[in-house]
Amino acid sequence: MTQTLPTPPFESVGCAQCRNLEGLGFDFTMAFQPIFNIRTRTPYAYEALVRGINGESAASILSLVNDSNRYRFDQACRVKAIELAAALGLLDIAGCKLSINFLPNAVYRPETCIRATLEAAQLFGFPLNRLMFEVTEGERVEDPDHLKSIFEAYERHGFTTAIDDFGSGYSGLNFLAMFQPHVLKIDMALTRGIDRDPVRRAIVEGIVLVANRLDIEVIAEGIETPQEYQALLDLGVELMQGYLLARPATGKLAVGDFSQVGKSLVCDPPDA
Repeated sequence: MTQTLPTPPFESVGCAQCRNLEGLGFDFTMAFQPIFNIRTRTPYAYEALVRGINGESAASILSLVNDSNRYRFDQACRVKAIELAAALGLLDIAGCKLSINFLPNAVYRPETCIRATLEAAQLFGFPLNRLMFEVTEGERVEDPDHLKSIFEAYERHGFTTAIDDFGSGYSGLNFLAMFQPHVLKIDMALTRGIDRDPVRRAIVEGIVLVANRLDIEVIAEGIETPQEYQALLDLGVELMQGYLLARPATGKLAVGDFSQVGKSLVCDPPDA
């Protein structure tokens, strides 16, 4: 049975109100970590990651989110990410997307809740097809049909949709069977040490195969060693994110450091 969701307490909240965080009760900022296209060594996207204004971790900020402020926080994150990314020049990077995490349990009616996002995109000149929304598979979703309706609404607006932390959460392949996003982000629990672990390698190989069959792009998260990088590249993963290439940064868009992987590690594309 479909869950009946309550009316959001800030249904009329728009872009300007989301930029004013007084009603939220705490302030925050965003760090940005790039996701690289390994073939071109250019940013595919920058993921906006919540941070405290004094450098506090995402966990410390998220611990302040509860049922009374979840909706406003989710809306404020979207607006702040778009505002800061535009100010830092993300739009000057050809084709680069801004990736924003959203809380599915904070989205009551997709078309209503998306209003502040659309206003912010218009205000800061952000093309809608350069926004990507990630939902973590690690957050329990009580009503999968509701999440499917969110993804469908986002796709109607031209947003890229992504499942984050794939392989770590509650639903696994059942999650993917219900709806197919544009992007799957493979959780770092599966990529960590993949070069030394045939089980992880087999699982990731299977995920890549399924994604290819469904025309879904794959991003590998948490890449920390050249060996992990190469093992994933050998499996056909060409979008990667992790400390090996760049750490999250506040106040700037980090550039990639490919010095540890070297040109020899990058497989040449097949001859045409």
